[in-house]
Amino acid sequence: MITIRRMEASELDRIGEIDRSEHVTQEYSYRRGTLEKRTVDVVVPTWSRSSDHEHSVQGRVNAWQPILDRGGTLVGAFDADSLAGFAIYQPHLAEGMANLSVLYVSRNYRRRGIGSLLAGEVARLARFDGARRLYVSATPSGSTVEFYRSHGFEPTDEPDQALFALEPHDIHMILDL
Repeated sequence: MITIRRMEASELDRIGEIDRSEHVTQEYSYRRGTLEKRTVDVVVPTWSRSSDHEHSVQGRVNAWQPILDRGGTLVGAFDADSLAGFAIYQPHLAEGMANLSVLYVSRNYRRRGIGSLLAGEVARLARFDGARRLYVSATPSGSTVEFYRSHGFEPTDEPDQALFALEPHDIHMILDL
């Protein structure tokens, strides 16, 4: 049985338990108000456990710790004591808007509703904090964009400029709460 709970910031390094690997065969871009899908062949490996580059566990901890330090919340999905997925929630991206900063589900746990549980918990937290909208900068893979769209997120023509500068190829989306 999967349980959802808030995690302590000190547990962030547990993201190393997540196998983020996937084979991406479709990718989206957003141009002139339209989502465009194209065929790709990209193998995404799991995070490296060595060094602290961008695609390593330590690199991700270094990137995400500041969100938690600024009042963000780490939420985990657990199968007994095993981390099956996690999300990072930032309560105040802009006036009335919260941010689903990060959401990952481990490869062996995908397509079992865990992403939906995590996204639902983040939406609940955002509503509790008074947000009217929830923002996500979604990796452009077909499965990711389709996941968010199935949960009511829609691409925006007015992306957060700081997040867009960091992730210009992502699909920036908003959910009205």
